[in-house]
Amino acid sequence: MNSSQDLNTNWRKVASTIYSKPIDSKIYGTVDIDVTELEKFISAKRKEGVKTTLTYLMTLIIGRAIGQEVPELNTFVKRGNITQRDQIDATVSVLLQGGQMGSVKVENTDQLTVAELSKEISEKIAQSRKGNENEAMQSKSMLSSVPWPFRTWLFRLYKMVTIGWGISLPGVGLSANSFGSYVVSNIGSVGLDTGYGALLPSANVSVVMILGTVLKKPVVINDEIVIRKTLKLSATLDHRVVDGSHGGRMFRVIKHLVKNPQLLENRPE
Repeated sequence: MNSSQDLNTNWRKVASTIYSKPIDSKIYGTVDIDVTELEKFISAKRKEGVKTTLTYLMTLIIGRAIGQEVPELNTFVKRGNITQRDQIDATVSVLLQGGQMGSVKVENTDQLTVAELSKEISEKIAQSRKGNENEAMQSKSMLSSVPWPFRTWLFRLYKMVTIGWGISLPGVGLSANSFGSYVVSNIGSVGLDTGYGALLPSANVSVVMILGTVLKKPVVINDEIVIRKTLKLSATLDHRVVDGSHGGRMFRVIKHLVKNPQLLENRPE
């Protein structure tokens, strides 16, 4: 991990000052990823009894990519400085009953195996659908119950205390780390081929990853045209803490792990 001094370069100090999150500090990027081998891997794991999905594995892969190659993405702005997180946590968007959107949080995502992560996400989704809310959902429920315009004033106070000052108040469900290090959402499951996520004003995440639809496409491999399954993977990055080059480094590791999913079987060194 980079030291706090290394993270707070002159440019980072300027960027965190001139940009306001998330109004104008966004970098967007999209890549087409060949997930043919990854889908075969998923089928094999299901035959072994591991109930996993493309969303689960991409959540794991993104966590590994951040941990192995781009620790700069595991940061947030706190009191004008870039701060390194102690661990890599993920928030995964889920579709609840009645078409409502919810989320589950998985801690130390990069340290989990395929079986461990798949089991944890599945259990948390089941709890969420039963009405058991996590910290982020509790904050949303509390805010929605307040009438306007007091709701707006409360949100500004919440943002100032948690995001601006970095103070957590677990007793009332307020935290500076409610959403973890990054957010993953599969919009392909609701019929969208691709899209870009929002850097939530109430979150400290530096990257939001969006999974689109898996489509069969002609791809050139060894000078031959073959049909492969491809996924459009999109990223929204916080330009206050990272640059486009960090996104490029992350996507390179993601592509490598997608082509070699067996590397996910063991914990990283």
